[in-house]
Amino acid sequence: MMIIEAGCGVTRSGCEKLGQASCRPVFFMVFAVFARSQPPFPIKPGKSFGRTMGKPPQGTPRRYNESKLNSYCPLEGNKTLMIDSSYRTEGLIPDRDRPQADGPENYPGRAASIPSDASNPVGDLGREATDPGSQAATVRESSRVRSDGTPLFFTLPRIVALLLLWLILQYLVPYFIERYHYAATRGRQLAEYEIAVEGLKTLPLDGLSKAYQMVSQHIAPSVVHIDVGSRSEDVSPAGGMPHPFGPRMPLDRGQGSGVIVDPNGYIVTNYHVVEQAGSIQVSLSDGRSVKARVVGFDRETDLALLKIEANSLVAAQWGDSDELEVGALVWAVGSPFGLQSTTTSGIVSGKHRAGLRGAVYQDFLQTDAAVNPGNSGGPLVDVRGKIVGINTAILGEAFQGVSFAIPSRVAKHVIERLQREGRVARGWLGVELRPVTDEDLVNASLPDKQGAWIVRCHDDHGLSSPARLAGIQSADVIIRWNDQVIARPDELIRAVGETEVNATAEVVIRRDGQELTLEVQVAERPVNLRS
Repeated sequence: MMIIEAGCGVTRSGCEKLGQASCRPVFFMVFAVFARSQPPFPIKPGKSFGRTMGKPPQGTPRRYNESKLNSYCPLEGNKTLMIDSSYRTEGLIPDRDRPQADGPENYPGRAASIPSDASNPVGDLGREATDPGSQAATVRESSRVRSDGTPLFFTLPRIVALLLLWLILQYLVPYFIERYHYAATRGRQLAEYEIAVEGLKTLPLDGLSKAYQMVSQHIAPSVVHIDVGSRSEDVSPAGGMPHPFGPRMPLDRGQGSGVIVDPNGYIVTNYHVVEQAGSIQVSLSDGRSVKARVVGFDRETDLALLKIEANSLVAAQWGDSDELEVGALVWAVGSPFGLQSTTTSGIVSGKHRAGLRGAVYQDFLQTDAAVNPGNSGGPLVDVRGKIVGINTAILGEAFQGVSFAIPSRVAKHVIERLQREGRVARGWLGVELRPVTDEDLVNASLPDKQGAWIVRCHDDHGLSSPARLAGIQSADVIIRWNDQVIARPDELIRAVGETEVNATAEVVIRRDGQELTLEVQVAERPVNLRS
C-alpha cells in the first residue's frame, strides 16, 4: 500500500485536504444560491432583489389606476390595500358602478368607499380577500421577517440543509476522491503491466541476453584465478627461548586474476599481484590447479607474464583498444574476493587516462564495469570476446563506479617483448619536455598548442643524447613521431618508449615558424631513469 501511495503521490490525509480544498468553492456557491433567493441583508430603497420590492424614491410621483381602486374582491370580508409596501385592512365598500362580473350584487357590512384622488399618497393598489387561513399564513410569514421587514435567512430547515451539505463536503467527498486516486493508480499499474507483458513478447531482449551469455562463455575458459603465498617462520626471541604461544608461522597470501594468451601456457596478469610471490598457484576454469613461474615483468606498465605446464588450454585473442569508442560495451572477468569466474559488464567511460599512478608509460581505459580486489590481472573484453584491456586499478578501497584497465595496444606490445626477451627495453630520446603554453604561441609564432616543447637535450650515464645527435635543439616543438601525431608530452614519451632500440624514427618539429623533418636513432633507456 505504501508503494502505491508513493506512486500516486496522494496519501489519505492528502486526499482529505484535496477534497476539502476542492469542496470549499462548491459550498460557497451553494451558499450564494441560497443567499440570492432570500438575502439576509436589507435591500436599499428603490432596488430590486429576487421577489422583494423596496420603497420608491422620495418625491417620485406615481400614477394611480382608478380601475384597480374601484375593483372589489369577489369574496366577502375585508379588503387589503398595499400602500408603500405595507399592508392594512379596510372594510368592503359597495360601489354602484362595479361590474356585475365582479361578484354578488349585495355585500353586507360594507364600509365607506375609499377615496381615490390625487391627494391620496398611495402607490398602485391591489386587493385580495382574506380568510382565517390566509390570516394564519400571514402570521406565520410575519414570524420569518425581521423588525425592519426583511425576511430571515437562517431558518431551521435551511440550517439543517446547510449542516447536511457541510457534512457531505467534509467527509464523503474526500473519501470518494481518495478512492478515485487509488483506483486510478491501480488501473495505471495494471495497464503498464499488460503493456510490458505484450512488449516483452516482441522486443529482441532474448537475443541481447543471449549475446551477454555468449561473451561470458567465450572468455571464461581462458580466465584463471591466481593464488600467491609466501611462508616465513617467526623465530623465538633472543636467547633461543621458544615463543610462549609456540612457533609463529603466519601465512601471507594474495590473490588476483589472469588470462591465458598462448595455448603453450603463457598467462598475463598484473605485476603487483605477483610482486612479493614466494609461490604461485593457478586455478583453471576446468578445476585444475597448477603451479606457475614468472617469465618477466614490467614495473612501468604493471604487467607480468607467467608460465604454467598444462595441456588443453584455451587462449583468448587480443583485440584493438584503439578501435574502442567511449560508450562501447565491455565485460570484466575475474575473481573478485576469491569468487572465480565472475563477469560484470559496463561501458567504456573514457580513454587515455594517463599518469594516474605517477608512471609516464601508463595509458588507462576508464570503464564503469564493476572491478574489486581480486579482479586485478583479469581481462576486459569487447562484444567479440577479445581482450581490449587488463583490469588493474580502481579508485579507493572498493568499487565506486570507476575502474581502469591497461589498453590491449600497450599490454600486447609489452607481453610480446617479455615473451621474447624476458624484459622490456624501451627507447630513449634524451630530452626534457613540457607542454606548449600560451606565451609560446606568441613568442615562437606557433599556430596552436599541439606538441611537446623541448626544454633541453641532455646526456645521461655517459650516453650521448639521441636528440642532440639528430639535431634537435631547445625550444623545438615535436609534433609527429613516425606516423603518430603528438599532442602532449606524455604521448611522445610513450611513443619513444615503444620504439625498438637502435631503430630509426622520423620526427617532425616546428622551429621559427617552420616545420622540419629529422631522423633520430633511438637508444635504450637507462635503467632506473626517472626523467
